[in-house]
Amino acid sequence: MSVELWLLCALAALLELDTTYAFQLTFSRGVIAGPLLATLTGDYATGIQAGVFAELLFADINPLGAILPPSATICCAITIALHSLGIELCYAFIVAVLGALLFVQVEQRIRKQRVKLLPMWEQKIIQRPAAITRILVDELAFCFLINFVFLALFIGLAGALVSWVQPHISPRAYFACQFAFMAVPWIGLASLIPEFRLKKR
Repeated sequence: MSVELWLLCALAALLELDTTYAFQLTFSRGVIAGPLLATLTGDYATGIQAGVFAELLFADINPLGAILPPSATICCAITIALHSLGIELCYAFIVAVLGALLFVQVEQRIRKQRVKLLPMWEQKIIQRPAAITRILVDELAFCFLINFVFLALFIGLAGALVSWVQPHISPRAYFACQFAFMAVPWIGLASLIPEFRLKKR
């Protein structure tokens, strides 16, 4: 991968921390993360489109209880990276959605492991309250590293696979993928209609 893509992975890994771990300034929202990530490749059109589409596609999945919505930041990063590698935008976005769904599984495993470590952290903090800073910094660094490694591996492997498969895709399959890609905003808007109807007039 190029230097720009390594930097893209690093920035996306940092923005992903904004979801629940740090900052919480909505930088991880698709409409914000997409254009921000696109500054590294210069493809702002792809960044904006990926951000809006990811935002609409995942709009009706609420992070309540144990439910983890797919990450719009991860989706945008993968879309922009794959498109910069010469992969058609419709293929890049579809693969990116699969990557975001896979990242949910990774995130769930991390959270389960964190629950097991909570008693040990609690004992350390009780014995030495100042240890809380070190624990938080270590945990943020660990989450950043996991995000970065996941993105780098997924983009590298998916990019190589899709680049190899893309020339062999039939025109009908290409049309179907284009149609599915262009249907994303309408699917998202359709999921939001009930929300507007439930609002009090």
